[in-house]
Amino acid sequence: MGNQTEAAAEPTVVVGVCLLKGKKVLLGRRRCSLGYSTFSLPGGHLELGESFEECATRELKEETGLDIDKKRMEFLTARTNELLLEGGKPCQYASVCMRAVMEDGDGEPQNVEPKLCDGWDWYEWDNLPKPLFRPLHNAVLAGFNPFRA
Repeated sequence: MGNQTEAAAEPTVVVGVCLLKGKKVLLGRRRCSLGYSTFSLPGGHLELGESFEECATRELKEETGLDIDKKRMEFLTARTNELLLEGGKPCQYASVCMRAVMEDGDGEPQNVEPKLCDGWDWYEWDNLPKPLFRPLHNAVLAGFNPFRA
């Protein structure tokens, strides 16, 4: 078996949130080592016992301060299965994508986690910033579009 000093990482389910406002989607520039300086959807790891809707609502609140009811979260797709080797240690993400549409009174996204994100902004889907975080980039290349059901 050899000398293993560190156990192999387990695959992780990640829930991304396509928050839509008109013809734009919310993206932030990552500051963490994995995907540093790439643009990504808000989202994060699914916790034990959480539904996708609950995870999407929690992550959106933690990262942007926006409190979007889980009933407004709509399942879009289980889109990517990515092995990411950059950022220090290898990890594997199985990604689920949820969608919610901004409504009057929802407020504006705030940069609640400045150590992890440079800030949030709205981008037209047909004119996304570059570079995109690899799982999002690969989904876009495969034809993913949150404005289509």
